[in-house]
Amino acid sequence: MLLSLSNVPRDYAWGSSSLLANLEGREPTGAPEAEVWFGDHPGDPADLAGGSTLDTVTGGKLPYLLKLLAAADPLSIQVHPTIDQARDGWARETALAADDPTRNYRDDNHKPELIVALSDRFEALSGLRPVADTVRLLASLGSSAGVEALRVRLSGSEADGDLLRDAVGWLLSGSAQSEVDDIIAALPGATSSEFDAELSAVRAIAARNPGDPGVVVALLMNYIVLGRGEGIFLRAGLLHAYVSGLGVEIMAASDNVLRGGLTPKHIDVAELLSVLDTNPSIVPVLRPAASGAVTTYEVDVPDFALRRVALAGEPVSIDVAGPAMLLATGGEVSVAGADAEVLSIPVGSAAFATEDEQTLRLTGSGEVFVAQPGR
Repeated sequence: MLLSLSNVPRDYAWGSSSLLANLEGREPTGAPEAEVWFGDHPGDPADLAGGSTLDTVTGGKLPYLLKLLAAADPLSIQVHPTIDQARDGWARETALAADDPTRNYRDDNHKPELIVALSDRFEALSGLRPVADTVRLLASLGSSAGVEALRVRLSGSEADGDLLRDAVGWLLSGSAQSEVDDIIAALPGATSSEFDAELSAVRAIAARNPGDPGVVVALLMNYIVLGRGEGIFLRAGLLHAYVSGLGVEIMAASDNVLRGGLTPKHIDVAELLSVLDTNPSIVPVLRPAASGAVTTYEVDVPDFALRRVALAGEPVSIDVAGPAMLLATGGEVSVAGADAEVLSIPVGSAAFATEDEQTLRLTGSGEVFVAQPGR
């Protein structure tokens, strides 16, 4: 069985006032539109034709949440726990109310996620840069007391991961605000041919988040620019923040977020450090296939799998396993299942295929993302 899905955008402050409207070919509302959720998450289950919601079909057991994400301003710097960490944290916080702002764990699940760019340019911070590289970047900031204090923190004999853990904890502790202010004040005059893109990005982040220690944490992170169709996979423990752009995001069905800056929301520094992987790492960019209609974004998690199908007028048949979603992101796309009834999928909306569907036939010219449980 195939069902039409839709939802209204969530109006988080960092959302874009135009990206989703432009995708869907409608007039902007003038308000920020940040995310559209296609899933059965109790926070905002997708709408079905007729007035009911997807959770009435799935029982709230869908293992993934598919989204459109449109960022005009940076999201919070954040990290997600492993499933064991989530279960432990959830158990420790059972006495806290579900809406308690100091609660770190909203459920007992992990939250690996994958983002694929729909805009020509999608900016993100992902993972921590090797210490030697960051020390070279700091050289472009001059020698103020704050810059020197951070340089000293990163110049010990310990392993990179230990130095970075110490630096992140210090920056977020509240005791380093004068040093944070010093470092931010040095950004406008900084120049570096090696780190020009990174400095430009962090200057823009600082302009939107004056005085926030997360600005300096961002200086420790890898800056990544994705082109359309390119993606990155964000595993548990990996510090990250989306900066700007439009994308398709898929994640395990969880709302567990430990924040580390660029937000007015609760930051539990000790808990953040307990789940943070501070080992430097370069997050590989997943690129669309050079030929053929179907790109698979390879991720090793059981919660979700994602494919991109580029239709050029010829029908494409795809096999699916488990409850699947098809999200249209361009052109005119239709889908048919076992009963051969054709369902049109407007851009910015989705179709849901129940578990009895095994092969779907896509027609039209455009782009569609196919989500299903992982294997």
